[in-house]
Amino acid sequence: MGGTGTENVVAEEIDTSRPSIARVYDAVLGGKDNYEVDRVVADEVKRTVPHIGDVGWFNRALLGRAVRYLAADVGIKQFIDLGAGLPTLENTHHVAQRVNPEARVVYVDNDPIVLAHGRALLEENENTGVSSADLRDPKAVLAEPAIKRLINFDEPVGVLLIGILHHLHDDEDPKGIVDAYMDAVPAGSHLVITAFCDTGAEAQAVQETMLDLLGTGRFRTTEELTAYFDGYELLEPGVVSLPLWRPDEPVEPPLSVAQRLMAGGLARKN
Repeated sequence: MGGTGTENVVAEEIDTSRPSIARVYDAVLGGKDNYEVDRVVADEVKRTVPHIGDVGWFNRALLGRAVRYLAADVGIKQFIDLGAGLPTLENTHHVAQRVNPEARVVYVDNDPIVLAHGRALLEENENTGVSSADLRDPKAVLAEPAIKRLINFDEPVGVLLIGILHHLHDDEDPKGIVDAYMDAVPAGSHLVITAFCDTGAEAQAVQETMLDLLGTGRFRTTEELTAYFDGYELLEPGVVSLPLWRPDEPVEPPLSVAQRLMAGGLARKN
């Protein structure tokens, strides 16, 4: 790992014999909070899609645009970022609190290395919290101390599932998990989802690599991803490739494989 000091905090909790979703993602983005076992997976994926690192940045860029829209245009003041992963340069609280310094953010992830970074966040930002919990158990997540401290369920909430639902298998009922969180928040809340999208042979090759080495990474069709928003008002432009979701600048066609590898959308609970 890189010299963050994180390894000293949670070394006894980290299983370095198996790759971690958060650490593989960090490796793909060129971060230092990962181990050799994580880099093996990242390198194999890069062999299939050499520009997979760009996909990670497209994903972070959409997160930024969506959170900025919710904070600035909708007036959302609180966010739950589920399966948040390791911090990068522009995290949810950075974007939201740039718009509204009083915005409150809770990150949820079950990886101990994410919790270690979260402890550092708590020391510097009283409106930001971290829960070491498994998003697949919404009841437990919603009972977490950080959620109870920072989230007021009488006011609209931004529920973020950024680059995580593809790590849930069909038998884990990802749609049911989405609905459990949305049932807990009031009307006016918004849901943001991004996930791997089955756009053809390249996507299927990446899926095979991820399933073989990581055990997760289910690529779903645009129609399947759109179904996650059933019951909510899906806002324009719908579920689209990441660079096409409300871009800050025009996107030149045709889209590359990396640009099409993930899709996302945003919906409102009425």
